[in-house]
Amino acid sequence: MIRFSNAINIDRQPADVYAYLADLEHTPEWNWAITSSQQVTPGPIAVGTRYRQTRSVPRPGVEMLEITGLEPPRRIDVYGKIGPFDARLSYELASSGSGTRLTNTAELDPPLPLGPVGNVVGGRIKASVAENLGVLKTVLEGGFR
Repeated sequence: MIRFSNAINIDRQPADVYAYLADLEHTPEWNWAITSSQQVTPGPIAVGTRYRQTRSVPRPGVEMLEITGLEPPRRIDVYGKIGPFDARLSYELASSGSGTRLTNTAELDPPLPLGPVGNVVGGRIKASVAENLGVLKTVLEGGFR
């Protein structure tokens, strides 16, 4: 298993950050590897809400993600297949000064043991996620409503 966390401070209130992140249709706005994300279950966002996501990297593909935990405005948990990995993602939000401290944790189970290569792959994925969180910060501080 590959496990890592990234954290970032965002100059927005936790409720604002939560509202944006909980709607996975926003993902292509801040994650360069995702070209589309569509809610496929009816109704408001809740535990069990599913999304179809189209990915361009590491190779083109369609993925299904499911919201597995919601604790407004503190936590969002997501499960799905991301590329070749079974993935569990969490987004934890905490008040920090006048903004939000966002910690994203990923647990990725590869289809086969990666051995020593896992550290290299994990490091690259963690760096890409950190870059995406930087874009998320820019989008949210730029006036998402």
